[in-house]
Amino acid sequence: QVQLVESGGGLVQAGGSLGLSCAASGRTFSTYIMGWFRQAPGKERDFVAAITGSGGITYYADSVKGRFTISRDNAKNTVYLQLNSLKPEDSAVYYCAAGVLIDPRVGSGYRYWGQGTQVTVSS
Repeated sequence: QVQLVESGGGLVQAGGSLGLSCAASGRTFSTYIMGWFRQAPGKERDFVAAITGSGGITYYADSVKGRFTISRDNAKNTVYLQLNSLKPEDSAVYYCAAGVLIDPRVGSGYRYWGQGTQVTVSS
């Protein structure tokens, strides 16, 4: 019902920055909690950040707090993740997800997922 498409990934040196975007279909975008998760090879999927429908509340994993910023533009059906001060351990496929009435930090609660975009940070 909702399609999510991530973009903006790439290769960057440690200390650099990237901006990720997630474009969503549908006319009820503003009702969804939007989250970003990441998964590195051989690792489990980890929570990164989330934002409530109105954009009034944000959530961050301790590992990215102060470095990453999540935001959304409901008029454009888009959620963003700004990644600053990148570290090699940030390298992963980053996924956008949408859900309602969920714990924003728990991936299994989200209804819809994008295909992911690769972020690689070199040391």
